[in-house]
Amino acid sequence: MHRSKLPLTVWFLAAHLMATHSNGMSAVQLEAQLGITYKTAWLLAQKLRRSMIDPHREPLEGVVEVDQAEVPFRADNSFFDPVKSGKILIAGAVEVIDRGTNQAKPRRKRAKYLDTRSGRIRLAAIPDNSAASIEAFVRANVKTGTTLLTDGHRSYPGLTDYRHDPRTVGKMAGHIVLPWIHRVFALMKRWGLGTYHGLRRKHIDTYLNEFVFRYNRRFYRHVSFETMLGLASHHHPTSYWDIVGRDNPRKGVPTVRRQPRRRRTATGMRADGPRPPEKLEPSPVSDLTRQPLDVE
Repeated sequence: MHRSKLPLTVWFLAAHLMATHSNGMSAVQLEAQLGITYKTAWLLAQKLRRSMIDPHREPLEGVVEVDQAEVPFRADNSFFDPVKSGKILIAGAVEVIDRGTNQAKPRRKRAKYLDTRSGRIRLAAIPDNSAASIEAFVRANVKTGTTLLTDGHRSYPGLTDYRHDPRTVGKMAGHIVLPWIHRVFALMKRWGLGTYHGLRRKHIDTYLNEFVFRYNRRFYRHVSFETMLGLASHHHPTSYWDIVGRDNPRKGVPTVRRQPRRRRTATGMRADGPRPPEKLEPSPVSDLTRQPLDVE
């Protein structure tokens, strides 16, 4: 809200809609609900998403399922086809909690975790499926000494300060041996397709943090609005130029355009650039100048 020209009522209404709505709110929906322009709604939603993460949140502990999934993403504004689109690699972790005690209880290796439910989750985009990327995600989101329920990927045994309990999938479906993390991935994919008609690679972490915020508070949705306002007070103001990752031209830093600006002309769209040199037509020469001069 720092130096914002929008009324506080618009900020609070947008925060309430994004925090309490079961499926979230896209910029197009905020534009219709609040009566503002799309650019304002997009910037408002981006700032609120960055306020949904707690900078001092506790890591996951107890028993945690960890896995990776590929999510289709949109490359442009054309019709979104999940089959022909690219893929984003997402790493996820979810706490496994006993229904009876409402606590995480590690069991002997290869034992089945029946009568359980999912607790808190963490999601993040990773560049590849290498051991370095997976270990970095686990160490950043899971407490040391936690029991990791995985699919037996070769990257997890390198986490020696964790209790590794692999579940070999083989020909069996992954959601049979790791039910809760696959349920989270399924809900995330359906949420991305239903609310945003396909996520984009840019700003992917902010959208994942929004899903994590709403999922972790699915049983306490009535207090999500107050929680968002409390978390927003612990964040520094974020400007438009910080969100798009460019320098502010008003501060004397020239803006570098990735593509030349295009203008609409009578013959169609034309990219800006140096104009072609104008052709100079020869001036008409009179008959008097063509006559030879008499030299005495």
